[in-house]
Amino acid sequence: MIFPNLSIKQEYRSPQDNIIKDFYIPVLENAVSYRRSVGFFSSSALVEISKGICELAKKGGKIELVASPYLSAEDEEAIRKGYESRAKIIENALLRGLKTEPENFFEKERLNLLANLVESGVLNIKIAFTENGSSVGMYHEKLGLVEDSGGNKIAFSGSMNESDNAFTKNYETVDVFCSWKSTDEKVRVIQKETAFAAIWGNFDEKLKVLHFPSIDKAILEKYKRGTADFELDKKEFSKDRNIMYKISHGDKTVIPDVVAVAEADSVDAVFEDKLFFDFKGKKSPRPHQKKAIENFESNNFQTLLAMATGTGKTLTSLFCANELSKKTELISVLIIVPLKDLVDQWQKDIEECFSGEIIPICSGLDWKGKLSDLRLLKILKKDEKNKKLVIITTYDSFCGNDDKILESLDLDSTLIIADEVHKFGAASYSKKLPEKIKYRIGLSATPKRPYDEKGTKSIFDYFCPSETPYVFSIKDAIDADMLCHYEYHPTVVPLTDFEMEDYENISEKVSRLSVIVNNSAKTDKEDEDRLEQLLKERHRIIERAQNKRAEFLEIMQSEISKYKDRTIVFCPDGKDENGKDFLEVYKSELWNEFVSKGKIVRMSEYVQGTKREIIESFTAGAIDILFAKQRLNEGIDIPAAKRAFFIASSTSEREFIQRRGRVLRKSPETNKTLAEIFDFIVVPPDRNSIYAQSIVENEIKRAMDFAATADNYAEIEKILRKYL
Repeated sequence: MIFPNLSIKQEYRSPQDNIIKDFYIPVLENAVSYRRSVGFFSSSALVEISKGICELAKKGGKIELVASPYLSAEDEEAIRKGYESRAKIIENALLRGLKTEPENFFEKERLNLLANLVESGVLNIKIAFTENGSSVGMYHEKLGLVEDSGGNKIAFSGSMNESDNAFTKNYETVDVFCSWKSTDEKVRVIQKETAFAAIWGNFDEKLKVLHFPSIDKAILEKYKRGTADFELDKKEFSKDRNIMYKISHGDKTVIPDVVAVAEADSVDAVFEDKLFFDFKGKKSPRPHQKKAIENFESNNFQTLLAMATGTGKTLTSLFCANELSKKTELISVLIIVPLKDLVDQWQKDIEECFSGEIIPICSGLDWKGKLSDLRLLKILKKDEKNKKLVIITTYDSFCGNDDKILESLDLDSTLIIADEVHKFGAASYSKKLPEKIKYRIGLSATPKRPYDEKGTKSIFDYFCPSETPYVFSIKDAIDADMLCHYEYHPTVVPLTDFEMEDYENISEKVSRLSVIVNNSAKTDKEDEDRLEQLLKERHRIIERAQNKRAEFLEIMQSEISKYKDRTIVFCPDGKDENGKDFLEVYKSELWNEFVSKGKIVRMSEYVQGTKREIIESFTAGAIDILFAKQRLNEGIDIPAAKRAFFIASSTSEREFIQRRGRVLRKSPETNKTLAEIFDFIVVPPDRNSIYAQSIVENEIKRAMDFAATADNYAEIEKILRKYL
């Protein structure tokens, strides 16, 4: 259920309202993320903050908690006089707040739950405090942010501390703001999102925000006793008056028939539906997805889904898996993606509809022990081998560990889903395609590899031997109102004479080497590699054309207030002639332009190594302009983006389709109806060169493809025709 379907009041007051039952539990059990800032840090606060989070935690939702240390007068004096390091004094104060022994069964189980969440990374805790010279003050804001799977958000604030008295005894109030109810409430939600993002990222100049690993360790050591019980909220606050639990201090006995009921419910839930993924009636295939499912089934459960970015390829593949599970025993799904970001994104999506085990496999994660356990189960516990399993891994991790991964699976009962399947056309990847897995889905807006017939053939031979993929184009998606309409604004940019000379010199080498490679009976690997390198060097001249910079700045200057709102700038890779990164050059020059005009603009970048929190801040409106490179090409969702500048223009159909898809997704955050794409079309300084025409043809073809589905096609087509 999404939040708009809940009955949510604007204000809750205790004791008139039961805030846990009436607000926290119904909201949090339908949430995918929970961000909270509270008062003092203590085990009592942790227990109370856990009330309502069981369903959220069970689904693997993310919880971020900011709290403040409770400093005694002695602590404050020690800090003022510098007896010990400030961090050490604060750390000791935090540790004092953790009780050695919980007072009762529920407190013990809730602390065990939280310890498990800390260990798994679901719960992250940071400590905030103010600094004023030699003194330290507390951070006392009461702020909460919750988001559901549909992107609906709730912000709440008030006088409540996360303590037992606050929830049950004191006269407390909570004010609630919902992003879907009105413009005013949406603005309040965005303001509070921005404030929390600044606090969590330690960007608020008035606060110091730190993570104390020792606190995580202490929580684990003191409170982790076993696996988490995700039924605690039902046991403690069940609305069914017939289900009662006999709990007292130190007594963890439950009424026998209650256990039987709970177990029966669990068994019923398992056998209620044999579908692999359980959407609980919240999601069902759209008409275009039903056609994709039909294609999958008619092709003996092997197909390519060539669907436009933003049209639900991920969800469609899960619907296909369910269709397969109706026809045969489906035990496991192996999902392969290009980047770790996409491992995280797929895992988040699947956790909402899957109750089995999910194992993410990529560098930096501990997964080998889990695979060993699976291989052992296949040998020793045949009755448990049918437990549903999803493995999500990157292409590199799969190709480096394919033996271990495949040995852990029952290949006859496994479906492979390859996201951005064009990657599998590369020789190093295609040789790792698991032939023993007979159920196969490949996903890509553009499964065909440009200038690589062999790689394309290997993709179709494996995933779609019938050569009848399901196609749902950008035009189809716009016509179906699944993607935004857009306007396309190309700017023609001439190469400099020096750049044209370089282009011609490299082209001469390409021509000579192409003759050797294409006409040789036995292709020399060194010649192939050299030819590929030359083609890349020639492409970089177009991509990095010097005159793009001035044109970009001129466009941005023309309407600063408009273009700074949720804009993505795709920059070239590499460094300029002065050794400076192109992204940094464009970002710094634009910054200088804004400063010179007295404008304040919040900029950031999303490149390899950048945390996903940057995307969240951009979505919330805390970042105005996001500079990016290749990392945003494949599969990362940023529906809040309103416009994109393609400085790093590409003649690759796949790249420009993927980049276009970044801004055409519909967004609940912005409710955009029209996106904008700014492109830079490179032409030679004159038309006398024998290579001039090829530049023009390649660039204008790309521009015409972009313009074809744009709302302003007629206007742009007239402009571009002049160059043909």
